Order: sequence, then C-alpha cells, then structure tokens
Amino acid sequence: MQPDIIPWINHVWIALGVIWAIGALLTKRTARVQTANSRVIQVVLTAAGFFLLLRPDLGIGVLGRRFLPESAGAAYAGLALTVCGAILALSARIFLGRNWSAVAAIKQDHEIIRRGPYALVRHPMYSGFLLALIGTALAIGEWRGLLALGLVFLGLWLKLRTEEEFLVEEFGAQYTHYQQETKALIPFVL
Repeated sequence: MQPDIIPWINHVWIALGVIWAIGALLTKRTARVQTANSRVIQVVLTAAGFFLLLRPDLGIGVLGRRFLPESAGAAYAGLALTVCGAILALSARIFLGRNWSAVAAIKQDHEIIRRGPYALVRHPMYSGFLLALIGTALAIGEWRGLLALGLVFLGLWLKLRTEEEFLVEEFGAQYTHYQQETKALIPFVL
C-alpha cells in the first residue's frame, strides 16, 4: 500500500506560494518589464502544468494511468525530491533578494547575483521548481505528472530566454561571461 504523502506535497507547494507572495512585496522598483503579450504563453503553460499536477480530479483517461507502479519507495522519493527542489528554489529566492520579479524584468539598480546557488546555475529557482515538479510527478506516478512537468518546463524555458535577453542587453559582456561559465539549469549539462 502506498502512503498518502500527497497532503505533505501540497503543503510544500502552498508554503512556496505563500513565501513567493510575501516576497513579491519586498522587491525593487521595476525599470523594464516584458510585454504582456510575450508573457501570456509563459504563464498559460506554467499555470496549466501546475493545475494539471495539483488537481487529482484531472487524472482521467490516459492522464490518470500510471507510468510507475504504486510503491512506498517512489512516494517517499517523490516527497524528498519535492522538498529538496522547494529548498533550492527558496534559497535561490533569498539570494536573489530584491532583484526578483514574477515576470521577466530588470529592476532599478539590478545586479547579477553569482553567489549561493547562482554559482552553480544561472536560474536555480527554475531548477528548484523543476526538481520539485519531478518529485511530485514521481509521487503521483500518473502520466498527468509528466505532462505537467513538460508544460512547466516549456513555460519556464521561454521565460528564461526572455530574462537572458534582458540581462545581456543590461549587462553586456559581464552577463555573457557568466553565461559561458555557468549552465542555465543543470550544472555542467544544460
């Protein structure tokens, strides 16, 4: 029998959401932000992925079929990955501090952060979210989890590319050098 760890996973995601909402109140003023049109597809993909992942009633048809047999080991491993990903995302959020924005933006007095998790990857918040999503998908074990992971990955990748354009325009060679030295999401890989 598989343990019911889904409520614990939901608590992790709720805690992240609350922390993000509070943190949004403590950011610098925005100097430049992406257009609403460029943001729409990113938000729709990411929101659709999270909605699909966190709504068990959407596990119908093929989406409700299991890609992984039910097991306590997979459930606990999924919980562990979800917690580890949340911790990574949270630590990245703390290091980014007042430079953070929910959308691709340049803040007034924006700075490139290269310490903490930013020394390992350029977008550790996204890495953390994706690791947490992998954990949640593993714990759920249904195809909807993998589809959700793909949707969120695509939404975050599109946002990442917009952010990178802004940062190269803002910081030029300084940011380009950072790009050459540090991978975007997975150390030494991607």
